Amino acid sequence: MLLHPPGTPRNALTMRLARYVDLTGHERDALAALIESERRLSAGQLLQEQGGPVDGLFVVQQGWLHSSKRLATGGRQILRFHYSGDLIGTSSIAWSVAAASLTAVSDCIVAVVPKANLGRLFAAHPRIGGLLYAVACAEKVAMADRLTTIGRMNALQRLTMLLLDVLARLRVTAGGVVDTIDLPLTQTDLGDALGLTKVHVNRTFRALEAKAMIRRDGRRVTMLDEAGMIAATGFVDRYREVATEWLPNA
Repeated sequence: MLLHPPGTPRNALTMRLARYVDLTGHERDALAALIESERRLSAGQLLQEQGGPVDGLFVVQQGWLHSSKRLATGGRQILRFHYSGDLIGTSSIAWSVAAASLTAVSDCIVAVVPKANLGRLFAAHPRIGGLLYAVACAEKVAMADRLTTIGRMNALQRLTMLLLDVLARLRVTAGGVVDTIDLPLTQTDLGDALGLTKVHVNRTFRALEAKAMIRRDGRRVTMLDEAGMIAATGFVDRYREVATEWLPNA
């Protein structure tokens, strides 16, 4: 569903980048000009299909999405979850077809960003281009962290790492998040992200509760022992800080 054209006063990407640098008025205007239109998606709706045509990227304005790959066996691997402030579809920017599918996890709003608009932003505002590159690198390292957990850690550690990653990410974009998150993910979603069956996911949640690491109340998950969860997994927050001293002047 297509919403209004550019001119919306809210730009979640601007809000996210402003956490790391003091954006000038010109930079804010340039980020606003990235957006061509907005789309509203219902939970479960496909935004971009693996192998389909690509002519732009998207900014998550509201809600959650995930990127995933179809497997030859018929299953899927969820690669990343995406939240407000994320610039998504970047994994496909080098090609004319999508490397992964993008699907709404919850009802959400995304802003459409044509590739040409991004190119003009990089040319006119190299500091923003550098910052976007730095943020993308941080997210790549966070994804590598999760890949390590899938390959080298047990189910308890995998789920713990994912919960800590979601908490750290939402602290950057969702004001007021301290130790509790609203998790709009099914156990199938979590299993496809962690390489576990949904039965194993449920069993692992119960084990974390038995260890008094978390508390669940419907979709809400509270971290009762964040320090213990970090100690058990070696989790590193890749989102809280991004080095910006190397960026060119605005």
